[in-house]
Amino acid sequence: MQKETKKSYIDRFLTLVEKVGNALPHPATLFFLFALGVVLLSGIFSLFDIEVIHPGTKETIRPFNLLSVEGLHLILTQMVTNFTGFAPLGTVLVAMLGIGIAESSGLIGTALRLLVISAPRKLLTFVIVFAGILSNTASEVGYVLLVPLGAIIFLAMGRHPIAGMAAAFAGVSGGYSANLLLGTIDPLLAGLSQEAARIIDPAYLVNPAANFYFMFVSTFFIAVVGTWVTEKIVIPRLGTYKGDEKPEEIRSLSADEKRGLIYATIALLLFTAFLLAGILPDGGYLRNPETDEILHSPFMSGIVAFIFLSAAIGGVAYGIGAKTYKSDSDVMKGMGKAMETLGIYIVLVFFAAQFVAYFKWTNLGLIIAIEGAELLKASGFGDIPLMLAFIILSAFINMFMGSASAKWAIMAPVFIPMFMLLGYTPELVQATYRIGDSVTNIISPMMSYFALIVAFMERYDKNAGIGTVISTMLPYTVFFLIVWSVLLIIWLIFGLPIGPDAPLYIE
Repeated sequence: MQKETKKSYIDRFLTLVEKVGNALPHPATLFFLFALGVVLLSGIFSLFDIEVIHPGTKETIRPFNLLSVEGLHLILTQMVTNFTGFAPLGTVLVAMLGIGIAESSGLIGTALRLLVISAPRKLLTFVIVFAGILSNTASEVGYVLLVPLGAIIFLAMGRHPIAGMAAAFAGVSGGYSANLLLGTIDPLLAGLSQEAARIIDPAYLVNPAANFYFMFVSTFFIAVVGTWVTEKIVIPRLGTYKGDEKPEEIRSLSADEKRGLIYATIALLLFTAFLLAGILPDGGYLRNPETDEILHSPFMSGIVAFIFLSAAIGGVAYGIGAKTYKSDSDVMKGMGKAMETLGIYIVLVFFAAQFVAYFKWTNLGLIIAIEGAELLKASGFGDIPLMLAFIILSAFINMFMGSASAKWAIMAPVFIPMFMLLGYTPELVQATYRIGDSVTNIISPMMSYFALIVAFMERYDKNAGIGTVISTMLPYTVFFLIVWSVLLIIWLIFGLPIGPDAPLYIE
C-alpha cells in the first residue's frame, strides 16, 4: 500500500508539470516570445552599470542593447543567416532525406519487424537506451535517427510509442557524455580545457581521451537507470496507447522482403568496407591529410553525410531487392515525404534560431554564466560538495545555453584555473562539467533538438507540447543526476584516474 501511495504522488506531480507546461503557448510562439523578451531585457539591462570580466580574455563584458539602432540593423540583416546557419537544421534535413529513402522503401519497417520477432522482449528497452548512448560517438545524429525509431519499435511491440521515444531520447541526450568510444565532443572539450589550463601552466596538455575511463563505466550505469525509469515510471504513467498511429504488423518476412534485406546487407557491407579502407590504414583517404588522425578528420566531420549515404544506399538496395522501388521517381517521392513531416519543425527552428542569436548578441548568457561561476568560487566548499555544486551549476546553466562547447568555452577559463589552484586536474573538472551538461538536456526547451522532439511526440499525441516532453523526461533527469553524482563521489573516494594519464589531483 505504501508503494502505491508513493507512486501516486509521483504521478500527480508529473501530471501537474505536464498541465502547467501544456498551458504554455505553442513552442514556436514561445520561442518568439523568448526572442522578444531578450530584446526588451537587453534594453533594460543596458541602462544599468552591469559588467563582468571575461576570465580568459580579461575583456569587460557588458549587455548589448538590441533596442538600439545598431541592434535593429543586426536583427534585420542577420535574420536569414540566423535561420539558415542554425546548426541542427542542416543535420536534420540531410539525415532525414536519407532516412526517407530507407523508410519509404520498406527497409526500416522490415528490419524493425525482424528485430521485434527476434529480440528478447525484456532486453528491448535496455538496448534502445544503450544504443542511444552509443549514438553520441557520431555527434548528434541519434536525435534524428534513434528517437523516432524507439517510438516505432515500441508501437510494434504493442507498447506506448512515447515510452520508446523517451527511452531513446534519454540515452541520446540525457546520457550525452557517456560512451564506450570517443566521440566528436571529446577532442572539442579537451582543446578548450587545455587552453584554460595553460592560464596556470603554459605547458599543460589535455588529451582527447581525458575522461574515457569514467565515461566508459558511466555508459552501463546510465543504460541501466534509463531502463529502470522507463519500465517503472514512464510506462505505467503513460498507460495504454490510444492514438491513431498503427503499429507495423508483426508477421514472418516474405520472400521479397528477405531478398531486399540481403541486397541491403550486401550494399551496406560494401559501403562499410569503403569507410574502413579510408580510416583504418595509415594515410587512409578519410583520415586527416595533415596529421593522419581520425578524430579531427573528414570522416568525423562528414558523419552526417555518411548517415545520409548509408540510409540511401541501404534503402535503394532494399527497394530493388524487395521490388518496392520501380523507378527513380519512387526514391524521390520517399525523400519528399520525409520532408513533409518536418514542416512544423522548420517553423520552430526559425524562431528558435532568432532567440539563440539574440541571447548571444546581448551577452546575457555570458554574464549569467560568469556571475554564477563567481558565486560557486566564493562558496568555500570541500572536495565532494564543491564538485556536486559544480554539477548543479552546470545543469542549471544548461537550461539557458544549449551548446556544450559554447558553455565550456565560457566556463573553462573560470573553473579550470580556480580548481587547479585548489589541486584538482582539468580532466576532473571537465568530467564533472559533462555530467551537469548532460542530465538537463532532456528537459531544457533551449536544447537545439527540443523542438524536434516535440514534433515527434505530436505524431503520437496531438495534444502533446513542451509540458508533455518535460513531464515525461523529468524522472530521467532526476535519477541520472543522482546516480551519476554518486558514481563521481565513488571515483573521488577511491582516487581513480578519470582517463588515460588523467589523475584527479595535481601533485
